[in-house]
Amino acid sequence: MLKLFRYLRPYWWQCLIAIIAMGAETYLSLQLPALMANIVNDGITVGNEHYILITGLKMLGFAAAASIFALITHYYSAKVGSGFTRDLRSDFYKKVLSFSITEIDSFSTASLITRTTNDIDQVSNATMMMLTMMMRAPMMGIGAIIQAFRTAPDITWTIALGIGIIVFFTIAIMAAVVPKFKLLQKLIDRLVLITRENLTGLRIVRAFNKETYEAEKFNRTNKEITKTAIFVDKLMALQNPLTNLVFDGITLLIVWLSLNHLETDITYLGDMMAFVQYASQVMIAFLILTMLFVVLPRANVSAGRINEVFQKKNKISWKVKTEGVPDNVPSVEFKNVSFLYPGAEENVLSDISFEAKAGETTAFVGSTGSGKSTLISLVPRFYEVTSGEVIVDGLNVKEYAPEDLMKRIGYVPQKGVLFSGTVRNNISFGAPTIKPEDVRASAKVSQSYDFIEKLERKFDSHIAQGGSNVSGGQKQRLSIARAIAKKPEIFIFDNSFSALDMKTDKRLREAIKPETKSSVVLIVAQRINTIKDADQIIVLEQGKIAGKGTHYELLKNCSVYRDIVKSQFSEAEFAKEMNHA
Repeated sequence: MLKLFRYLRPYWWQCLIAIIAMGAETYLSLQLPALMANIVNDGITVGNEHYILITGLKMLGFAAAASIFALITHYYSAKVGSGFTRDLRSDFYKKVLSFSITEIDSFSTASLITRTTNDIDQVSNATMMMLTMMMRAPMMGIGAIIQAFRTAPDITWTIALGIGIIVFFTIAIMAAVVPKFKLLQKLIDRLVLITRENLTGLRIVRAFNKETYEAEKFNRTNKEITKTAIFVDKLMALQNPLTNLVFDGITLLIVWLSLNHLETDITYLGDMMAFVQYASQVMIAFLILTMLFVVLPRANVSAGRINEVFQKKNKISWKVKTEGVPDNVPSVEFKNVSFLYPGAEENVLSDISFEAKAGETTAFVGSTGSGKSTLISLVPRFYEVTSGEVIVDGLNVKEYAPEDLMKRIGYVPQKGVLFSGTVRNNISFGAPTIKPEDVRASAKVSQSYDFIEKLERKFDSHIAQGGSNVSGGQKQRLSIARAIAKKPEIFIFDNSFSALDMKTDKRLREAIKPETKSSVVLIVAQRINTIKDADQIIVLEQGKIAGKGTHYELLKNCSVYRDIVKSQFSEAEFAKEMNHA
């Protein structure tokens, strides 16, 4: 957790003010029992009303001043705590966004969500407690012990006895509780994962009538969390009654020990009352410390999980500034590219070489698992090639700064991804300064315009999280519109027409041609009709290039491609295509 304290550096002067105010508050609070003892000894026992009034007013002044300093302490502590949490969460999120797909997969999305929310909250709460309590408790405890010793040195050992008993109970509780904190965080990760999977896959769950099964799976984890939390809470709940029992016992012991003095000296009554209050302050100080010692281990577990993310080194190292000058004419070239997923034993791609030029469409086709989507994911550098080179506009992608590479690419994933907001926000996501007429034009090209116009608020209509209030085809078309609106040099369509009917697919491809006449177009598709007119078709089989050429060239020369075409066309259509070839 100490590693995260670097986020307190910008707030050092607020911390200093809080500590000084805390010290002043503690000093003033420690004076009150002594003043009370003076009232009893020098005022009440001798009937000096004037002394009682003056000392009473002094006590009121001290109490008021202590309250003001307490207010200052809490104000600056709150400012520091809020700033600390904001900066930590912001840097943590930036770190997560900088991860490649490989790093995100190594943690899991659910775990990263828990770390961004629950773990940072745990650390933030502990930091606030440390600022407001951990500094005050030692001040109060040490000061109260000194004052108690001055007041009644012969019975100060009773405080040491009480502290010893409290420390023993605390160590016993911590030994049982701390291992459960780690388990609790892992269980929360699992619960988030189950919740996320079920909510995103709700249609599948319902389609297969698995609501009861998924609910039971959720309940098992939920019950385990509840069981662990109850165990922790039960043990921690013992702390206050045990401390109160110790305090009450020590108070009775102090009174019993003081009886002998009171028989011979009635003025000892004030000292006894002051000593009891100091003993109370010492006990409270140690109670606060024990609370912190229970809270800090859990926060330390969370801090470890946060530091684990910060310390994770990105497998993809980006340049701060692009090295070299990209060509003016867009192009994408693969030179002997091979790729192996982390932990896998065999290459997904092996020795891939091709060139995609501006104004041309390069399509990729192959059976499921042949490596099509993986191949085009190497262009925006979602993954790092194992060997070979991926060259964009004459420069290796490794030479680009991330913003320079991404601004050249318009990417449409296989599964259309929309963000909560409006239709307009989603289309202009990659081009925030786009004009309204260009938003409409992009919608028309992507064949989205007609259904958008039917919406109640048209382009200002609300899109739910993940695009759950639009159909799969509408989601794909809006994703395509987003890429078109960016006006990139390189279009990447990863099976992005799969949810469209044949008629819409054809209209979209015809409309998009003028928009891509000077761009590189890379298309992954399953339907031959979608890529039939491509300038270059690359056939993949088990991660290798099985054929390369136009539609009719491949029909002649590539048996793998012929089989794919044959599986999608009727016998008459296939015979016609072969005759044309």
